Amino acid sequence: MPPKRARRASPAPTGLSAGERLKRAKLSGNTQYTAWGWVGTEVTDASEITQEHRLATCGFSKNSIYPLCANKYSVVAQPAPAKEKATGSKAAGELEDDVIVISDDEGPSCSSRGCKGNPYCLNYLGQEKWEDKDKAREAFMKAADLGEDPVVNSRDPGSPVGLKNLGATCFANASLQVWFQDLPFRNGVYKCQPLQDADHKYEESPVFQLQVTFAAMQESIQSAFNPVKLVESLKLRTTEQQDAQEFSKLFMAHLDTEFQKQSSPVLKSLVADQFQGKQVYGTICEKCHNRSERASDFLEVEVNLENNSTLEERIAAVLQPETLSGDNQYSCPRCESLQDARRYTELRQLPPVLHFSLLRFVYDVSSMERRKCKHAISFPMSLDMTRFLGSVDARKSYVKKGMRCGDNLYELRGVLLHKGTSAYHGHYEAQVFDVQNQAWYQFNDETVTKIDSLGAKMNGKGKAAAPAEGDLKKKPATQVPKPPRGNQRKRRRIEDSDSEIEIIEKSPTPPNEEKKTPERPVYNSSRDAYMLIYSRVTKPHSLDAPSLSVNGGSSRVSPGSRSDSPREPSTAVPTPPARALEVVTALNASHDEACEEYAKKERETKARFCETRKKVMNIYRTWSLSSRDEESIVASRQALKTWMTGCLAKPGKRKPSPSRSGTSTPSAEKAKSSDDENEDFMSAILCAHGRLNPDKASDMKLVKKAAYERILSDNWSLDPLLPPSEVCEICVDDAFAEHLYQVEHPRLVTRFDEVSAVDEDEQGYWISKPWLKDWRLTRPKMHVASQPDPPPDAEEFEQHVVCEHGGVTANIAFRRRISAEACAILHDLFPGWQAVPTNTEICPVCQAMAHISKEDKREIRRQAEEEKAKLKHMHDNALNGNTQLLENVPCAIVPAQFVRSWRQWLLRPGEVPRPDSVDNSQFICEHGLLSFDPNLGSDLDSSVALIKRSDWDVLEDLYSGGPLIAVENTGGKLVHDLSVCDGCRRKKKSTFDMTEITVRILGPKDPIPTVETFSEESIPPPHRLLHGSTMITYGSRNTGGVRQSNRIRQGKDLGKRRRVTITKTMTVKDLKILFQEEFKIPTISQRLFHHGRELDDSSASVLSLGILTNDLLDLREESEDVSLLSDSDDEHAKRKRKNEGRGFGGTLLGGVPQAAPEAKPVEPPRLVPTTKSCLACTFDNPVDVTSCTICDTPFT
Repeated sequence: MPPKRARRASPAPTGLSAGERLKRAKLSGNTQYTAWGWVGTEVTDASEITQEHRLATCGFSKNSIYPLCANKYSVVAQPAPAKEKATGSKAAGELEDDVIVISDDEGPSCSSRGCKGNPYCLNYLGQEKWEDKDKAREAFMKAADLGEDPVVNSRDPGSPVGLKNLGATCFANASLQVWFQDLPFRNGVYKCQPLQDADHKYEESPVFQLQVTFAAMQESIQSAFNPVKLVESLKLRTTEQQDAQEFSKLFMAHLDTEFQKQSSPVLKSLVADQFQGKQVYGTICEKCHNRSERASDFLEVEVNLENNSTLEERIAAVLQPETLSGDNQYSCPRCESLQDARRYTELRQLPPVLHFSLLRFVYDVSSMERRKCKHAISFPMSLDMTRFLGSVDARKSYVKKGMRCGDNLYELRGVLLHKGTSAYHGHYEAQVFDVQNQAWYQFNDETVTKIDSLGAKMNGKGKAAAPAEGDLKKKPATQVPKPPRGNQRKRRRIEDSDSEIEIIEKSPTPPNEEKKTPERPVYNSSRDAYMLIYSRVTKPHSLDAPSLSVNGGSSRVSPGSRSDSPREPSTAVPTPPARALEVVTALNASHDEACEEYAKKERETKARFCETRKKVMNIYRTWSLSSRDEESIVASRQALKTWMTGCLAKPGKRKPSPSRSGTSTPSAEKAKSSDDENEDFMSAILCAHGRLNPDKASDMKLVKKAAYERILSDNWSLDPLLPPSEVCEICVDDAFAEHLYQVEHPRLVTRFDEVSAVDEDEQGYWISKPWLKDWRLTRPKMHVASQPDPPPDAEEFEQHVVCEHGGVTANIAFRRRISAEACAILHDLFPGWQAVPTNTEICPVCQAMAHISKEDKREIRRQAEEEKAKLKHMHDNALNGNTQLLENVPCAIVPAQFVRSWRQWLLRPGEVPRPDSVDNSQFICEHGLLSFDPNLGSDLDSSVALIKRSDWDVLEDLYSGGPLIAVENTGGKLVHDLSVCDGCRRKKKSTFDMTEITVRILGPKDPIPTVETFSEESIPPPHRLLHGSTMITYGSRNTGGVRQSNRIRQGKDLGKRRRVTITKTMTVKDLKILFQEEFKIPTISQRLFHHGRELDDSSASVLSLGILTNDLLDLREESEDVSLLSDSDDEHAKRKRKNEGRGFGGTLLGGVPQAAPEAKPVEPPRLVPTTKSCLACTFDNPVDVTSCTICDTPFT
């Protein structure tokens, strides 16, 4: 079947497609110039280049392809040209739409990408930054660097004041916020008069600084106060975190001491009257019922924690009687013998402000450390403490009668929170009820946030997040509630930092039950609550209409209303003392002055912005050219962008233009040092001759001369000032030659390819094949700009055709034949090229040498095969360390390098040279003895090879050298005739700049090496290798340095030996760092031993320690002391005790020696401590003990 005829291709369309416009520029006589489109067409010689051609290289010619883009930011609207409707009669066969429109009003498409290289387009240089006034003002104000606006730190009306954290003083800030809301206590602090003398100034007194702090928290106009003076007066260390409970106790004791010095009876007993309660510790003998009681005072009630318990349950647990029996019997004074007894604790009197200390930090006996307990505790907003007062019978009677709202009803006033999982670090915050604003606030140092309810979620910006829908809703009274489930509680979970806080609201009482109280209390649950502060409500009537007394006042609440906030107080806010108020007034005045100064600078900056914006916009709205003949100046695109954005910068940071006058002004001198950047931008478009570089035409922009001068008048440097005509003639001529080459070279290659073919029997010429391959490329790699191409017989290519003897080379792989016509074309380009005809004879010398070389290689290969057959055992076993076949066999020692070189020669006998000799002199010292010990594993390194004595005899016949070092392997020891010279051996092994040593890695359970127990194997067992093989094959297990998987390497680290390269100048510290990188063992866990001696001097060098070449170091890894803080009850392995720190030792609260001021005698303090707490485990011990009865920590 005949093949199908190929389908004829459709003729290419001619003319314009439907709707396409015929551009006038395409008509004859309207030639448009591209940058170098005239090269090779209009101009073929540099002498023919005109000024119009030079302008075209930068796009400045009148016939440039770049359009005059309209200024998009010009305020003058450019009317669109009206389209004239075609008139006249239609020709025969002409359709109504069959019209060719020739128009000059084609609007060029202007875009940032398309007009990047258009010198007439000035639309995308950063004008949008100025068009948006608000964004421009914001950027201008930011660049002005006015500093932080002090108004931001101003206090919102009615909002509490925060306290700045000085590093780790959040524990003090949280406590101060709680105490400040206690109005009687604040009033007492204000009325206290610190004593002063010559040694103690009034202003340095902690009481005065506390007055200043409270006064600032009350009267300051700033949102946060810096309590640095108070911290300094207490000598607290701002970088150490302390316990808030301990700080509260010590600071209250200090204040009580100061109050005792006052003359006012109210102040003397302020701390006791406000915070101190009374309790009784008693014991009742079960036999004679003898009662023994001991009364004591307390400032806070300490309760232990159990998970998911309530505060009432934990208070009841504290008051739960304890039975003393068995080994813990009570010694009754009446019975005068050990008897079973019952020990109890009773609360006899409660203070107006009741503090509950939640023992979050407990002492873990197993780890001998403190840890934080993360158990959740639920605490009510209202707490009836009457049921916890008095004896057990009285408390049971109160509960049995169902009495509520006794004389000791308390409302929650504050919660101290400890955020974090560890007892040794974390962050303290406080949630406190503000008595003036009647609202709850979250105090996080400087950040104060109003919260709708206790435990509200913070939203990351310091604001309380809105409660979820339905969180605070309550059911109408007429709605019958559903039967309760489980524990009859509704929970709302709120995420708070790293813990979970809940608000638990108990369900209303079902209607079929007797309703004794209208409502149940609201509980809050927290895992971070550290201290709870309750305030007594006086004169209560009922829970539905309570009357809250805050510091002596009372307020009635309408029935049925209840919230998380206590009722509104009626006590007036105390007035700060005059001297403290003066300090706060001065701070407020300074803040007002700073605000006014900032406002003034802001007004001036805004005025300068308006002026600058107006000036800049007037320039860039009028700087575009309206015609190509308009007078203009060439500027760098980057320079214009820099000017556009630089006007937003601070005036001091701008790049001013140096004075153009002959005299030098101070501003001009200052400008010279700050003008480099803009000069760099302008130099980017200049050539080495100081004129316009045509290669940088894409970075050039044409600006109206008037607009350009206005930019210069604003002290901006855009020098030099060059018109478009300043295109460099020299650079154009150089670039012309290169562009002409790019045009003519492809034409020459095409001509050459057409005539280069030559028949076998036709006369031709030889040419370098690599040269021709490169020259035929469109852009030859050999071509260098502005230089002629190298000829075919250049030094790099001549050897491809002509040999070193001047004849034709015998290797035909790098030369090819070309025709005489092709040779003539190349002769025109390279007149000095001497072409070699194809009938030239090949060099006879090269032919003879090639024949001789083949015979020599054949002979060398035969010799290698013979030697390999004679020395087969040495070839197979000398370098793999297998000495099992050499037991009880006479042996000899040879250099391992000789064996390696010999084996390489056997593999490639024609390429690798044969070894000259076997030189054993390196193993013999100057005394004729051995310079190494064959029975020490560290001496048998990769430089020694063990061979049979019979192989040595063969080597003596084949190679020169020696002497013979004869040894015999007896299985466990190498017997040798020559003795070892210890001095030369040590000297040789210590003479090195870089060497390898062996590191033996020991685990934590391995015995510690000592001088007595250290031993080094004399020689590895027969089955072990002396050194790795150099012959590596795929699948071989003896891969030496081949990388293995990380899992395998980790499993082989402990108990293994590793080779490491060191230098003699390295110190022990450098070795540990190196071993950390090699073995992944931290330096802190490393112990190094050299021959049983520990290397504990980190600055000692390898040379000074006597470490020799191929020596052995023992690296023992010690276990790290990692603190595992957990809330679980699992027993931890006993660890080294953590340093508990200094606590408040060395501070004023910890008993810094201080001379007592001269004053009249005062009564001793009423608060005499009856116990002292252990700083390690917080256990309260009797005052007469010298060490803690729980953890044995000594008291200092």
